[in-house]
Amino acid sequence: MTDTLPTAADIQARLLKGTYHQWLGLEVIEVGEGCIELTAKWREEWVVNVEGGYTHGGILAALVDLTADWALVSKTGKGVPTVDLRVDYHRAAKGDLRATGRVIKFGKQFSVAEAQVFDSEGHLVASGRGLYSTPAAKA
Repeated sequence: MTDTLPTAADIQARLLKGTYHQWLGLEVIEVGEGCIELTAKWREEWVVNVEGGYTHGGILAALVDLTADWALVSKTGKGVPTVDLRVDYHRAAKGDLRATGRVIKFGKQFSVAEAQVFDSEGHLVASGRGLYSTPAAKA
């Protein structure tokens, strides 16, 4: 468990070590105790429905997973492995996305966190909850 809360800039630097996260255009907006808010910059490659310009559900699922995962960073200091994930899709998504995540339960072996993803107009487009492996911090 970390003693000091990482800053948004700290988490941004950690996230952008992953090329997939770079590709998603992630920007960490805010980090709090057990919560995080980030944005993802829309890319043409996200489109699944050319006529409608809708974002593929896999992108939304990835945002739910990584946002819930990184909400745990105030407790773990890093991203942790996903054990199980549930995603609900509420409406078609277009444009840039904003995601918020929060810890529901922090445990010694497993933790639960949830996330919501909003479109550029503020509509909820997807939400979900994940179970994450949270091994004991090393001394």
